[in-house]
Amino acid sequence: MADRSSDREIDSGFDQGSPQPRLYNPYKDLQVPYRNFQLPTSPEFLFDEEARRQRRSWGENLTFYTGCGYLAGAVGGASTGFVSGVKSFESGDTMKLRINRILNSSGHSGRLWGNRLGVIGLLYAGLESGIEAVRDTDDVWNCVAAGLGTGALYRAARGVRSAAVAGAIGGVVVGVAVTGKQMLKRYVPI
Repeated sequence: MADRSSDREIDSGFDQGSPQPRLYNPYKDLQVPYRNFQLPTSPEFLFDEEARRQRRSWGENLTFYTGCGYLAGAVGGASTGFVSGVKSFESGDTMKLRINRILNSSGHSGRLWGNRLGVIGLLYAGLESGIEAVRDTDDVWNCVAAGLGTGALYRAARGVRSAAVAGAIGGVVVGVAVTGKQMLKRYVPI
């Protein structure tokens, strides 16, 4: 019983000269028979430069920002649609008609807002990844420039003035968000 570690080395094919394998047991807290799984000891990345970079890839960024934007827009739009659907009730409406008004209004507003914020997330992710690739640095200015460019591109069809205002708003919003995130990391112990 005391010599279980040597049995594990012999059974798993490890000799005394090699490092101990990392073992993982997903069932350790349950009262069931279990099996230890070996975790890899080799590095996840091929080169050290890739391992030092603590960011998502451009594809992951694209998926993340677009999905989060669409989801947030759909939920926010559905809630505003719910309110407008409730406001459009008439005195002679049946319950079935009221529910139909709410569902139609929520679905319409949710689609509109979800698509808008999804496109904004798509533009932001593409611009942020592109700026980072051109500058070859990862700092706050990439995010602010991406926010500025996203606002300008999103409103570019409405004219130069609208694009400039939207770009300034986008840059300020992203700057405030990044600053707030850094303040949270610094002053809120997690």
